[in-house]
Amino acid sequence: MPYNQLSRVSGGLRRFILVAACSLGVSLAAQAQQATTVLRLAPEDVSRGLNGAQKNFFFTTGAGTSNDDYQSAGFFGQRLRPYLAGNQEALDNLNRYRRQKWMYLAERLTFVGAVGLYGQQVLAHTEKEEYFNNTQQVAVGVAAFSLLSNVLISRHTNSHLQRAVEAHNAGLPAARTGMLQQMRPSTVGLAASRSGQPLLALSWNLR
Repeated sequence: MPYNQLSRVSGGLRRFILVAACSLGVSLAAQAQQATTVLRLAPEDVSRGLNGAQKNFFFTTGAGTSNDDYQSAGFFGQRLRPYLAGNQEALDNLNRYRRQKWMYLAERLTFVGAVGLYGQQVLAHTEKEEYFNNTQQVAVGVAAFSLLSNVLISRHTNSHLQRAVEAHNAGLPAARTGMLQQMRPSTVGLAASRSGQPLLALSWNLR
């Protein structure tokens, strides 16, 4: 093989190895960073107890020194899911939270529908107003059942998301974090073998 062609092949191989090494280092660093991310809920969300308001939670991955540090977790807590990946206990709690929010939506639609039906029945009898005919009785019963369901559904809904965050933060043991840190190479580079071929060089600091 001519020398110039061999040089081009060798240069291309060096560039490929360098790009692969950098990508490996960035990937390992990103995985380690995500695995050690601590989630913090807004102070008012931390203290939201049983039967609390059914509104979005706000969280931060930083210090949370200002309101601008916090972002909405979404109505179903969906923006927390990427941070909880790999922690089954946290994901199970988040799934329970999502289920309760769907039930909450269904209950609200049922209540609004029952109230609308009752009002429609009142307005339907223009010659003589009726407030408690058979249809209206059913509507009142459905609305009352819906309100009772709301109390039961809302009682523990917020707790599920709080537990998901707690499970995530508790699932960051020093042993696993330390293992990720030890697996991540401290330096990435290129070295030459005795024959002059480029080699990928990784080194780790012993802790």
